[in-house]
Amino acid sequence: MMLMSSYKKTAVSVGSAACVCLLLMLLVAVQHQRARVGDAPAEGGDAGTRSLLQDAAQGGERDAPARKGFSAYFTKLTRGRREVERPAGSPAPGADPPAAEDIGADDVFIAVKTTKKFHQSRLSLLLDTWISRNMQQTYIFTDGEDVELKKKIGSHAINTNCSAAHSRQALSCKMAVEYDKFIESGKKWFCHVDDDNYVNVRTLVKHLSQYPHTQDMYIGKPSLDRPIEATERLGDNKMKPVNFWFATGGAGFCVSRGLALKMSPWASGGHFMNTAEKIRLPDDCTVGYIIESVLGVPLTRSNLFHSHLENLQQVSRSEIHKQITLSYGMFENKSNIVNFKGAFPVEEDPSRFRSVHCLLHPDTPWCPPQVAF
Repeated sequence: MMLMSSYKKTAVSVGSAACVCLLLMLLVAVQHQRARVGDAPAEGGDAGTRSLLQDAAQGGERDAPARKGFSAYFTKLTRGRREVERPAGSPAPGADPPAAEDIGADDVFIAVKTTKKFHQSRLSLLLDTWISRNMQQTYIFTDGEDVELKKKIGSHAINTNCSAAHSRQALSCKMAVEYDKFIESGKKWFCHVDDDNYVNVRTLVKHLSQYPHTQDMYIGKPSLDRPIEATERLGDNKMKPVNFWFATGGAGFCVSRGLALKMSPWASGGHFMNTAEKIRLPDDCTVGYIIESVLGVPLTRSNLFHSHLENLQQVSRSEIHKQITLSYGMFENKSNIVNFKGAFPVEEDPSRFRSVHCLLHPDTPWCPPQVAF
C-alpha cells in the first residue's frame, strides 16, 4: 500500500511539473513573438502585418485577465492576419465594386418621357425635386408645346410631334426621337425614365461608373418573370417566333454609347418605328428586342430600378439612398408608394417624392430644417 501511495504521489508530481513546463514554454514563445514584432523593421510588404500583430499582442496582454487566458489574444491575432492577408485591391465585404471609368453626371443623358396632359400633375413634381438639381443632364420628351415648360428647362423640353395617345406607335415614336437626340449629344450613357419616376442621379452615376461606356451594356429590371414571346415579321407573309428579356421603361433603363451605336441600323431615324412594327410591341420591348434578340447582348439586371408594377413598400427607409429610381401608383388596388415617415404627410405628398427628395437632399430650401438623412 505504501508503494502504491508513493507511486501516485510521484505521478502527480511529474504531471504537475509537465504542466508547469508547458505553461512556461508557451509564455516564452509569446514573449519571443512580441519581441520579434517590436524589434523588426517596419518596411516592405509585411510592415502592415507586423504592426497589426504587435497591436494584437498588446491588446491580448491587456485583455487577458478579463477574457480568461490566451484565447482572446489568439482570436484577435487570427482576425488580424485574415484582414491583412486579403489580396491587395480586393474590396471589403459589402463594399461597392471599384469604378471601371471615372464619369460624372454630365456624361449621362436622362430622357424623361411624358405627355402634355401630365405636365402639371406629374412633370411639375419632378421639376421641383430631382430634375431641379440635374437640369443639364435631363431632357423631357413630350407631345405638345408648353411655354411654361420652355421657360423652366429651355431647349431640353423637346416636342416630338408624336401622338398624345398611349399607343404602341406613339410610344415608339417618342423613343425614336430620344435615341436620335442621345446620339447627337455625344454623351456616354443613355438612360430612359417615365414621368412617374424619381431618379437618384448620384447613385445612378456611381452605378454606371462600374461599366466602361464603350462596352455593350444594357442595364435595367424586367417586369416579367420570363422572356417575352413575340412574332417577328420577315416579309412575304413569313414569320418567326422570338423571345427575349427587356428592361421595363416604367422602372427606367440605361444603354451604353458603345451599344447604342450598334443599334443604329434598327433604331436611328425612322428605323426604330419600323422595327417596333416588325414585332408589334411597345417601345421598351423594342429596345430589348434590338439588343437581346438582334445584337445578342444580354440584359444586365439591377434591382436598384423600381416601377409602379412592383410592391414599393418593400423599399425600406434605410435603403432609399441606395436606389436608382423609385415610382408610385397603384398595386393590387392599393396606393403603391415608398412607405416611410418623411418630411411631409401622405396627404401633402401622396407620391412620397418630396419626402424622398428631402431625405436625400436636406439642404433643399423648401425642406423642413429638421429632416436629414
